[in-house]
Amino acid sequence: MANEKHSLQSEGRSELPIERGFPIERVNEIAQKEGRAKQHYRPIYTMHKWWARRPGCLFRAISLYSLLDENTTTDDVEVYEPGENQQLGNNGLNENDLIEAIDDVDMDDPESLWDFYPKDVRIRDAKILDPFMGGGTSLVEASRFGIESVGVDLNPVAWFVTKKQLDAGQTDVEELEKAFEKVQDDVADEILQYYQTPCPNGDHDADVMYNFWVKELDCVSCGHTVPLFKDYRVAAGRYENDDKYNVLCPDCGSVTLVDDWQEESKCNECRHTFVPKNGNVSRGGYYNCPQCGQKESVVDAIADQGKPTQRLYALEYYCEECDQQGFEKSEYKGYKQAESTDKQLFEDAVKEWNTRTDLHEYVPDEKIPEGAITAASSVSGNDLFQHGYEYWNEFQNERQLLCLSKILSAIDDLGNQNASEYLLLALTDSLRTNSTFCTYDPSRNGMDHIFRSNSFAPALYPAENNVWGTRFGRGTFTATWDMILAGVEYANAPTDRHIEDGETKKSEKFAQPIGMNSEVYQDDMRNITAENEFDAVITDPPYYDNIIYSEISDLFYVWQKIILEDEYPGFDRNQTPRAESIVTNPYLDKTAEDFEHEMGEALNVINRTLKDDGTLVFTYHHSDEESWGELLESLCDNDFQVTATYPINSDLNKFIGGEAVAFDIVIVARPTENRQPISWDSLRRRIVRTARETRETLEENRELAGGDIGVIEMGKCFQEYSKHHGEVHRAGEVMSAKEVVDEIYGIIQDNDRGEQDIYRDLLEESDPTYNDLNKHLKRSDASEVQMKDMRLFRMEGGDFVLTQWGDEKRQAYVQSKVEEGNGDLTTLDKAHFLRYRFEQGKSTSEYLEEWDMDELRELCEGLAEATGDETYLKMIGVDTSLAEFGEE
Repeated sequence: MANEKHSLQSEGRSELPIERGFPIERVNEIAQKEGRAKQHYRPIYTMHKWWARRPGCLFRAISLYSLLDENTTTDDVEVYEPGENQQLGNNGLNENDLIEAIDDVDMDDPESLWDFYPKDVRIRDAKILDPFMGGGTSLVEASRFGIESVGVDLNPVAWFVTKKQLDAGQTDVEELEKAFEKVQDDVADEILQYYQTPCPNGDHDADVMYNFWVKELDCVSCGHTVPLFKDYRVAAGRYENDDKYNVLCPDCGSVTLVDDWQEESKCNECRHTFVPKNGNVSRGGYYNCPQCGQKESVVDAIADQGKPTQRLYALEYYCEECDQQGFEKSEYKGYKQAESTDKQLFEDAVKEWNTRTDLHEYVPDEKIPEGAITAASSVSGNDLFQHGYEYWNEFQNERQLLCLSKILSAIDDLGNQNASEYLLLALTDSLRTNSTFCTYDPSRNGMDHIFRSNSFAPALYPAENNVWGTRFGRGTFTATWDMILAGVEYANAPTDRHIEDGETKKSEKFAQPIGMNSEVYQDDMRNITAENEFDAVITDPPYYDNIIYSEISDLFYVWQKIILEDEYPGFDRNQTPRAESIVTNPYLDKTAEDFEHEMGEALNVINRTLKDDGTLVFTYHHSDEESWGELLESLCDNDFQVTATYPINSDLNKFIGGEAVAFDIVIVARPTENRQPISWDSLRRRIVRTARETRETLEENRELAGGDIGVIEMGKCFQEYSKHHGEVHRAGEVMSAKEVVDEIYGIIQDNDRGEQDIYRDLLEESDPTYNDLNKHLKRSDASEVQMKDMRLFRMEGGDFVLTQWGDEKRQAYVQSKVEEGNGDLTTLDKAHFLRYRFEQGKSTSEYLEEWDMDELRELCEGLAEATGDETYLKMIGVDTSLAEFGEE
């Protein structure tokens, strides 16, 4: 007989809103804007760099749709209006409305619950875990609902960043401002004295925003010193000169304006003619001597000569005095050639650094460890050691080390641990733009950061920031401190933005601060001992070799440990943990197989921590069907059932065409121990039905792109498969998840559902009717006329009759097709023909030898399963009990 569909209710648990529908359109329209302006939407996530952060709006929506269910009552929730924080009821949505909205969520219209996205909702007696918390987005957003949350991360930098984000809601902004003022009084003037330059407009000094340096090597042939410029651009013109370009004259060294940096130009100072586009460094890491034309590899020359020397050649300045006197912008803010006084100022800083040995304990002294990021590998290719780097403190020049160490020393002297930690965050985040690995982006007229390629790429002409900062400039200590303050202010009283009628609306301040009832641990998540404790695990797990955080975060770690080494476990090593990280790492010979095994261990732990009715919700970066298969197999092997998938802010039009596309998705899964055996034929038909029904429902009722629908469609197909993982039988073999995924891709792309499929679907009905036929035909490629011609059904009086193999007219049709031998026999025709001969005691061997047995066996397994009749197996010589692959 027909299989009963496995359901969440059959495991005694209620269905969550996120399993019935999710407002992808609403989340994505916010995520697009939030991704471009985190400092306005959620400034807490701009307090310090962490990689691959998912949008905060996504995790807020996930929490809202995952922590409520049909058993939620008004005693379990509170709903407030942001701002006045008065309980709703008289002036808006209340708890009863929320309960009703939970029940109304479905795939057609998931937005009933979305009305509560901008409300201050509190959820009682819920507890979540994020075992891969990274930058802590899931914990921050969950804490805003007042629930209890626990986070774990192996990386101490991630732990520290997340800890301070969660502490922020209980931190006094005035206390931080006083601490900053103390540091400012102690060291600001000492630092800023090294970032002064003679103003071009008078007998006074201007502030230096950026110093421009170039590395130099000697020609291996003639000994000429060669500056390693790829081209001579300094910066695009601004203000009244925005149609021009600032370039460096290679002859006299002045900064001059030209019309086009890619064409022949003339220096306005010395009248030298040159093409600014043509520098001395060519593709592939070679430099060319302008004197004799010798070409040599940069890294080979470094191996022979040692680290390149560096020369200060230009700077960008801002003059506050000229600004106040009413000068034009192009006069009080611009570019100029480095003068002897500028170079002397640097030498003075070098001298102080060399004599202030008391400050040397405030810079890292650890060696750079070799790894996939720091040494050439398939991941990076930027080998620091080939460029002459050995220690982390070589990432800064002497002036930068002097200034950074003065700030860190002042932070250490504060005597206020919480304030010191926030100031430390500002300092280490500023390292992204205070390093000799940083460059200046001439097209945007601004400093670029060190992680532009998520590796350590040595710069040939570094840009040196004003470490403390002036009125303008990016990534200075004061600029990063401003972001810390903005994040803490937000955490004390967060706001939210959503889009209503095409217009962005900003809420009033929420009364629930960030971080209440939150705990975070620095540890390997596989050491978690909790059992049956969490309502949900909400996370963003590692994905293969996307980013090797353990290596790239060392830049922050070696500075943070100077202050934190004696305060917290995890900061007592020379580097962040390597081997324990769940990621492929070619340097450590950690392969994709290792990743799969370790992720399996992690999923096993996650399953154990969840309550029986708990939920795993995670984001996943997907690029091809192979990774889908590996993920699905790992989930199912660890007793999870996929219950929904949704795309995140993606352009997925190529998905429908079957092309490989990288995108992010949300996956919802529930623990299960109930796996039902099934034939591939039956499962395939269910998947086809599910895919088509899902697509038609979404196309009719939702504002989704085709690729977004494809992701949801695939998730529904995975949901069907994961009910039967390890029990899908096909022609005598058990199919793996990877094999099923390959088939699902084809099913979604083709979406074929013909007459044979409709017939077998009707076989699974207990008493099929003509209405059932029409219901199935609506979502198929089959024709009622064709099915009637094939004698698959007939009408007797007003009654619908689904014919069987022994029906006289059906058998006559089949036998005539066999006799014609014209090749248009369907597999169903063959099965009915063979069944008749088998029942008549006639030989079937000649036909079995002629026909495709795999195809025939697949169908017969499905027929046996649909009808509960094992004769379909016996007639083709299969000695298998029906119970082995399906329910009787």
